[in-house]
Amino acid sequence: MAADHRLSMDELAAVIARDIPAGAFVNLGIGQPTKIADHLPADSGVVLHTENGMLNMGPKAEGDAVDPDLTNAGKVPVTELPGAAYFHHADSFAMMRGGHLDVCVLGAYQVAFDGDLANWHTGEPDAIPAVGGAMDLAIGAKDVYVMMTLFTRSGEPKLVPRCTYPLTGVGCVSRVYTDCGVFDVGPDGVRIRQTYGVLADELAERLGITLP
Repeated sequence: MAADHRLSMDELAAVIARDIPAGAFVNLGIGQPTKIADHLPADSGVVLHTENGMLNMGPKAEGDAVDPDLTNAGKVPVTELPGAAYFHHADSFAMMRGGHLDVCVLGAYQVAFDGDLANWHTGEPDAIPAVGGAMDLAIGAKDVYVMMTLFTRSGEPKLVPRCTYPLTGVGCVSRVYTDCGVFDVGPDGVRIRQTYGVLADELAERLGITLP
């Protein structure tokens, strides 16, 4: 992956797909994270879980492969892999809440340096809140990754010292993947793992973090 430019969401999805451990049970949140399914190697052994009740989901369906009754939680047509299983919505949430998922990848409005997550409501009077299963995934998955742009359209950081939007989960995020770089977050603060199209010291200055 070239690091001399900011990544598109498709390129970022490929980065995340490579970082998911082989054989992991994984939930991909609605929106951009669903792109990760299209970049998982066929021999990875990764089992994708959907909150609407499916295990071993395959990549996005296209053309003649589209089945309107076979979708992910975002209503996007998907394929099934050998051994796929279907189950009740309540059973799916029991898997999420019971600690049976190794990784989930969620979108976010904000992530705090200590791993707090805000991804369901901006707090604006005309905004439509949409928490879905995010709170269950945030507390139930063993590792919570976030996939997002690092800055808003107005240039404000979305990786922040403290979330100003309503929280989805406290201290739940372990890693943040963005178009500008990848960050580890948690009780010890932020660590830059990789940058794309920008120098680490420039990024640290914009975010207000101290490099080791």
